[in-house]
Amino acid sequence: MALSWRSWLANEGSKHLFLFFWLSLNVWFFWKTFLLYYQGLQYYYLHQMLGLGLCVSRASASVLNLNCCLVLLPMCRVILAFLRGSQKVASKKTRRLLDKSKTFHVTCGVTICIFSVLHVAAHLVNALNFSENYSEEFLALNAANYRGEDPRKILFATVPGLTGVIMVLVLFLMCTASTYAIRVSNYDIFWYTHNLFFVFYMLLMLHVSGGVLKYQTNLEEHPPGCFSPNKTLRQNLTVPKAFGELFPDYTTEPFPEDLPVSEPFVQNNFMRICSEEPKFQSHFPETWFWISGPLCLYCVERLYRYIRSNKPVTITSVISHPSNVLEVRMMKDDFEARPGQYVILHCPRVSALESHPFTLTMCPTDTKATFGVHLKIVGDWTERFRDLLLLHSNQDTEILPIFQQRRYPKLYVDGPFGSPFEEALNYEVSLCVAGGIGVTPFASVLNTLLDGWKCYKLRRLYFIWVCRDIESFRWFADLLCMLHNKFWQENRPDYINIQLYLSQTDGIQKIIGEKYQALNSRLLIGRPQWKLLFDDIAKCNRRKTIGVFCCGPNKISKILHKLSNSSNSYGTRFEYNKESFS
Repeated sequence: MALSWRSWLANEGSKHLFLFFWLSLNVWFFWKTFLLYYQGLQYYYLHQMLGLGLCVSRASASVLNLNCCLVLLPMCRVILAFLRGSQKVASKKTRRLLDKSKTFHVTCGVTICIFSVLHVAAHLVNALNFSENYSEEFLALNAANYRGEDPRKILFATVPGLTGVIMVLVLFLMCTASTYAIRVSNYDIFWYTHNLFFVFYMLLMLHVSGGVLKYQTNLEEHPPGCFSPNKTLRQNLTVPKAFGELFPDYTTEPFPEDLPVSEPFVQNNFMRICSEEPKFQSHFPETWFWISGPLCLYCVERLYRYIRSNKPVTITSVISHPSNVLEVRMMKDDFEARPGQYVILHCPRVSALESHPFTLTMCPTDTKATFGVHLKIVGDWTERFRDLLLLHSNQDTEILPIFQQRRYPKLYVDGPFGSPFEEALNYEVSLCVAGGIGVTPFASVLNTLLDGWKCYKLRRLYFIWVCRDIESFRWFADLLCMLHNKFWQENRPDYINIQLYLSQTDGIQKIIGEKYQALNSRLLIGRPQWKLLFDDIAKCNRRKTIGVFCCGPNKISKILHKLSNSSNSYGTRFEYNKESFS
């Protein structure tokens, strides 16, 4: 299957180029810092003591500073939502890069893990060298107290060593709990361990304040390797023969400053005379410069989000749908959202710290202030939340008047935040593919079109929904029927193309109810033939750019991504987008 280079570059190629660029940037940054410490005269004596361990530890530390600075920025959800929604970023391609914030966050996290291993290994070698190469000549450089000191004392009895060990443990917990297997099997572990990042950053601020590695400050007065005749420990120096004749061993008087020494002699032998002893000073903690800005920005945003979400919402209705799906409709003062965005729900009675993102299936409009979400009951949090909302688990619907809202638990909503599906209305033609509960991002888009479609760029929508059981289609069957009837009445039946696929069945089934007759005619048994579907869409929309949006299993996502990058004979270009909570 041939690939269109333009399409590949716009979709998968951009991601690969970015990863290659980011890897190259980190390697370049590591190498430049390595050479700085390897060739820098101010690190001459420290390099003589520690060897390459100094260069590797400082070079890896620079890479860690860069990534610890940037890893927080993709988590500033409010800023990302502002950039997307305010049209400050006019280019659609650039706005699509904002959707890769989670990928960038993970990339920085993996880079931190890799270079942390390198940094720890280098400092283990440094601790050993500090002990074995203890210098009585340059006492200020020593991290050890005496020659042969146990390196474990340097690691566990000093502030940089102890904080470094604890940071390694915290980073190990965060990395292992971030794996896909743990996130799927027990999200609570991922949630609580990932919030240890604040402890990690506090330890990092202390870690760099120890000032173990020092540089020389008086290079002009004491060039590295210069000859100092006034040293008291002259037996440790190898004195040139010419100087030995001038200053015999028994001489104890200070070296006369006015004694003439032939300048050609000094130049020919590359020898310079020291005017004073070397002076050493610890580096100012550069890490503070790197992480203080992003950390403060993130903390300010979290404070803003806390203030914004501090007031609980008013739950207007709770509806229990088939196949363990719960719909919650709410109201909140001054709440505004765009189709495709998501919110984060926090219920203190379910969990004091834990909260979860859910896509909005209904957005507030000028005529109604209600917004809602659909929850799939698949874990402990959603099960406890459902039990608190519904008095009886077999109750289909519970719609209460406002004065009885006290029976509902307090629910706080943080958001809304941006997602790729905000772009669904900005294409002339969009293909929306949903798998099961993955239909939720498209529900808000469909609800918006029901209120009015002429103000948007979208002129044709292909909606594909794949479910395992027939009851799942009832989640939004009423919405689809109303939308279908609306466009028929407006003489625009070609505006939306609805295709429902039932992947598992024992026979011919229909959505129960006469009012769903329009959907029954669009219900197909089996799975979509994706290649034929893409070819048909490309043929009907020649030389157009089509937005492809997918929220569902990874298997479907990979197929659609591959087909979006494939060339066709109709000049049609597909741009792939996928739901990903950051």
